[in-house]
Amino acid sequence: MRVYAIADLHLASVTPKPMTVFGPNWAGHPEAIFTQWREVVREGDLVLLPGDLSWAMRLPDALTDLAPVAELPGTKVLLRGNHDYWWPGLSKLRSALPPGMLAVQNDALRVGRVVVCGTRGWLTPGYEPLGAEDDRLLRREAERLRLSTAAAARLRQPGDVLILMLHYPPASPPYPPNPLTEVIEAARPDLIVYGHLHGVPPERALRHWAGIPAHLVAADGLRFRPRLLLDLPPAP
Repeated sequence: MRVYAIADLHLASVTPKPMTVFGPNWAGHPEAIFTQWREVVREGDLVLLPGDLSWAMRLPDALTDLAPVAELPGTKVLLRGNHDYWWPGLSKLRSALPPGMLAVQNDALRVGRVVVCGTRGWLTPGYEPLGAEDDRLLRREAERLRLSTAAAARLRQPGDVLILMLHYPPASPPYPPNPLTEVIEAARPDLIVYGHLHGVPPERALRHWAGIPAHLVAADGLRFRPRLLLDLPPAP
């Protein structure tokens, strides 16, 4: 099984939102994603989608955006981003998602030999300290991540790979520790994937935390081509 990731699909078939305001490279981006996805992903692969999937405000409209994604090859694991206002309670979401689409929220999933956990994340302290409200939201997200990593620990079996998904990056320049990174260091995932940052080449973004590889997978930075993270041999 191969594992791919791509964040920030920003689909808008029902709620128009021209992404070209962020640059001409976004012109026709859904078709670019779908075409390149079919070129690289096969049935039996796993594709991680860490947030900002649809500009919709309601679940039915988001499902219209997600329907063509569901038809693409691979099992998809969704995470909520800061613009996914349509995201309802987890039980309602899971009952509505098309076959082959899974979601993580305050828990974890095991797909083959891969365990996936994560949370949206939030702004983190960098050159400037956070305000009181941002600090409160960051600590809430850290607690949600703690629940998710604990669930992952219960699911994980010998030989499994643990992947931690965030929408926001886990830390901001100059990358001081924060409540999220405390949870990450305790959980020691094999990989971290995150999105949210636009116009940032992946090679210039945070590429590791405490020795754990980290991958920025925002769609524009990947030129709208899902990134291969792992190519796992069959289980013995």
